[in-house]
Amino acid sequence: MERESMEFDVLVVGGGPAGLSAACRLLQLAQDAGQELSVCVVEKGSEVGAHILAGTVFEPTALNELFPNWKELGAPLNTPVLRDDIFLLRSQDNAIKIPNAFVPKNMHNEGNYIISLGNLCRWLAEQAEGLGAEIYPGFAAAEVLYDDKGAVRGVVTGDMGVGHDGQQKDSYTPGMELRAKYTLFCEGCRGHLGKQLISNFKLDAGKDPQHYGIGIKELWDIDPAKHQEGLVVHTTGWPLTESKSTGGSFLYHIENNQVYVGLITDLGYSNPHVSPFEEFQRLKLQPEMRKYLEGGKRVAYGARAISKGGFNSLPKMTFPGGLLLGCDAGTLNFSKIKGSHTAMKSGMLGAEAVFEALVKGSEGGEELSGFTRKFQDSWLYKELYDERNFGPGMHKFGNFIGGALAFFEQNILRRSLPLTLHDPIPDYAMLKPASECAKINYPKPDNSLTFDRLTSVFLSNTNHEEDQPCHLKLKDADLPIRDNLPKYDEPAQRYCPAGVYEVIANDDGSKRFQINAQNCVHCKTCDIKDPAQNITWVTPEGSGGPNYPNM
Repeated sequence: MERESMEFDVLVVGGGPAGLSAACRLLQLAQDAGQELSVCVVEKGSEVGAHILAGTVFEPTALNELFPNWKELGAPLNTPVLRDDIFLLRSQDNAIKIPNAFVPKNMHNEGNYIISLGNLCRWLAEQAEGLGAEIYPGFAAAEVLYDDKGAVRGVVTGDMGVGHDGQQKDSYTPGMELRAKYTLFCEGCRGHLGKQLISNFKLDAGKDPQHYGIGIKELWDIDPAKHQEGLVVHTTGWPLTESKSTGGSFLYHIENNQVYVGLITDLGYSNPHVSPFEEFQRLKLQPEMRKYLEGGKRVAYGARAISKGGFNSLPKMTFPGGLLLGCDAGTLNFSKIKGSHTAMKSGMLGAEAVFEALVKGSEGGEELSGFTRKFQDSWLYKELYDERNFGPGMHKFGNFIGGALAFFEQNILRRSLPLTLHDPIPDYAMLKPASECAKINYPKPDNSLTFDRLTSVFLSNTNHEEDQPCHLKLKDADLPIRDNLPKYDEPAQRYCPAGVYEVIANDDGSKRFQINAQNCVHCKTCDIKDPAQNITWVTPEGSGGPNYPNM
């Protein structure tokens, strides 16, 4: 069956903050110039926002530029930050509040808002459609289209109606070719096409490897008497320090007597017995967390990897026929724990570079060198450059000395040191053999504050068409049991926050590696952390995965 094709001026892959900001900015520029422009956004989630997961304390810098009248337009920024509390957790029972004077200035949130990034993306999609964009949720970009000169010319969406055995079912519909003069890849952290483009065009040559965290988050209804709308709580230290891991937690009081609570675990941890999910469950037992959650009800759950290598890990973002933008490139500012405003700005800069080329009559296919100039002249470049030592400092020296370095740069010097720290070891290579590391006995869930993975995945509204090829590909199907199990006690069964990977004992005493792909919340942790880089995440059928409400 031949593939149908559609042609556009610009194709945007991913309906997150970068992609939607790019679409909006392109069409604003076209409107101002009185030009016709066809812009298409494809989004693998069942709707825009379904796969969006972030903290989120939102800095409105880029939104102010994109829509100066966002308040009048009804953007869902309803909860200004009123107070920041930052704690060093020394143990399950002991916490020290850090005085504001000793907090790096990027951790202060005056002028920011606690929001649902999913809801902001839904609103941005409405603005984009109002300006003339075509948005197609439920369509997963499965492969990159190249022309005979090797330039990117669009994508092919995934086939629908293929059975787990690879055979076409009665419902089979081939994917479509979506062709464009320029294609903007905005898939979010560890985008699977972005990963291919980085490799194909060697975009990461001379750069530090990208570094990641896994963010696990819950939405709770809490006792109104305990609710303090606008309060932002951050912590560092316990429980991750027990396994010599790094990261930090958050608890944000949004409107409607609700809070977001979550833990970010750096994926550069070395002990293969660590389970970021279980570390998060333990965190909620700490009195500074427990005091808000006790007596409340958990209403949503999700997990997503975070690109946090920063400036030193940024790949080249241009290639013939397109751009790599937002968290697909890694524009998050980890010193602020914020990537939405930076993703939006990268999308806007991308839109301006593309529009400049189209106005000059370009038919696409060439490299957008104008983007690099715009990026280097922007506040986004300066913001990321100034914070380039934050991540490597934390990894090299730990939270305490790394935090002191950040404080010195941000509060005393008010600029970065005249040297650049590097972090050259990829996260997957940081694991030590299980025999060299302390085992961790995690407590059983109490089903009041702490829960198991499967109950949690249920709350993410995750669903996939069951009879389809597994979207978690093993390069070597025997490796998990043959190599990873004896050496690392197969860490996939612990680093996955959704119970996708299990080691099952057979009747004859042998073991097998089982993949429960139906549970996958598309966090990408397995693609990042597997020590043998044996797992490749590819797109399942469109609309599959989580359906996050208000996350």
